[in-house]
Amino acid sequence: MTLGLLGLPGPLQKLATWLELDTALLLKGAVRVLFIWLLAWGAWRVVRHIARRIVQAVDDGDDSTLTAAEKRGQTIAQLLRSVGGVAITVVALLLTLNLFIDIGPLLAGAGILGLAVSFGAQSLVKDLIAGFFILFENQFGVGDVIEVAGKGGVVERMTLRVVQLRDLEGKVHVVPNGQIGVVTNMTKGWSRAVLEIGVAYDADLDRALAVFRDEAARFAADPAWAPLLDGAPEVPGVERFDDSAVVIRVLLPTRAGKHWDAAREFRRRLKQRLDREGIEIPFPQRVVRHVDAKAR
Repeated sequence: MTLGLLGLPGPLQKLATWLELDTALLLKGAVRVLFIWLLAWGAWRVVRHIARRIVQAVDDGDDSTLTAAEKRGQTIAQLLRSVGGVAITVVALLLTLNLFIDIGPLLAGAGILGLAVSFGAQSLVKDLIAGFFILFENQFGVGDVIEVAGKGGVVERMTLRVVQLRDLEGKVHVVPNGQIGVVTNMTKGWSRAVLEIGVAYDADLDRALAVFRDEAARFAADPAWAPLLDGAPEVPGVERFDDSAVVIRVLLPTRAGKHWDAAREFRRRLKQRLDREGIEIPFPQRVVRHVDAKAR
């Protein structure tokens, strides 16, 4: 008992002593809580630092395209931040509660409750398991263009539960991992633009094929476009006969995700070249033959 309490009546001395002890306990508890959350904040900073280092380790310095390693690195970093943030928060909350109550019975009850909930949340468990295998098998990553569950777009975000896609119209599709069956990845490893361009039936096919192949070679030799290609363009030949055109196929192997740009540029160049060569790209035509009834 401190000197400041001397001279007080007995009941008041007891009350003052209780308040003094209670205040000390509160201060001690507040210091511990502050220490726990400072540790949690430091752990979160470490997780973010590791995530940044993962991204930096796979960065090749070329912002024009994402390599497979960069996509996988960004995906792992994103998952590390999301899962790490949840884990750190849960641990910090449990440690904080443990300062005031015994969390042993609480954890036991939570385990039983979790088991009961798991039976009613089978779709959630399915999503988490599917998300783990998607990441483990490296089926796709952030930045890939994919089609899943009837939706297509660029993968903007991945978690163990959902995949977030953004399509060409800017719409965002959130697909649970458990609903992902067949995955069509259009930007994994390398891509290829397949162009089918028709010429008129009365055109000289050998000359038209020579023009196609020459323009494809010029395109591959262009310093602005050669780095985007992943091999020499191919012109296999005549693909089929349509109603009003002879269709010639062109194959442009490109780096992952660059086949759309290459296809647009090659169409522009080929149209200008065919115009200069006088080779017609026909539009649908219909021949109507009139038979005079009197001539029968």
